[in-house]
Amino acid sequence: MRGTARGLRGRALASAAACLVLSLAGCAQVDTTAPSTARAEAAHGAPARFGTVDCREAKCIALTFDAGPSENSARLLDILKEKKVPATFFLLGKRHIEKYPELVRRMAAEGHEVASHTWDHKILTRISDAQIREELKRPNDAIERLTGHKPTLMRPPQGRTDADVHEICKELGMAEVLWSVTAKDYTTEDSALITKRVLDQASRDGIILLHDIYAGTVPAVPGIIDALKARGYVFVTVPQLLAPGKAEPGKVYRP
Repeated sequence: MRGTARGLRGRALASAAACLVLSLAGCAQVDTTAPSTARAEAAHGAPARFGTVDCREAKCIALTFDAGPSENSARLLDILKEKKVPATFFLLGKRHIEKYPELVRRMAAEGHEVASHTWDHKILTRISDAQIREELKRPNDAIERLTGHKPTLMRPPQGRTDADVHEICKELGMAEVLWSVTAKDYTTEDSALITKRVLDQASRDGIILLHDIYAGTVPAVPGIIDALKARGYVFVTVPQLLAPGKAEPGKVYRP
């Protein structure tokens, strides 16, 4: 566990060295569990836990949005409602949950999974254990106050995580969710390019990372949904993707 400033510096350097080679979802060395593995580990013949979609049979894919809510989120929710597509929202606390509480309530009320992206987007592998707990507890408490449900999923900023983060997540009852598809929408406002990047990477059990805080992203969503539906994909939340398995606190999930 983290302690002294010297220990923090040493751990940060070790983490940086381990992450010189990055996958789509942060540190390539992180031990992760695939959705198919989570499903296989569930009781044989168990029904899917959420709704009528069974990802053991259906060609499932999950849309996820990081770092909101934002001024673009209402339009995104309108699109998802019109297209009958559920999503998973990994929300930031500072300047987001605080600023748009009504959108957090709406996300939950409309059947989306509301999860955490920390309070202030600090890189968790570079801060102390006490700071990690603060980054995770504050958005959880805020979301629970607004929706009545405490998040069980979180996404570490930049996908950067380590054993200490896993341990604290386990303590707080949270699993970590990374991704397999990124449009890098923080680098462009070109909605057509964002759409192409997603479609080029999409595959069964995929977890798509987008950010509704950027101007080009929400306009790309209808085309992404329509194209993937045409390919036979069924959109689900992350918990639906794992069902009848269940995200276990302290574990990291990635296709």
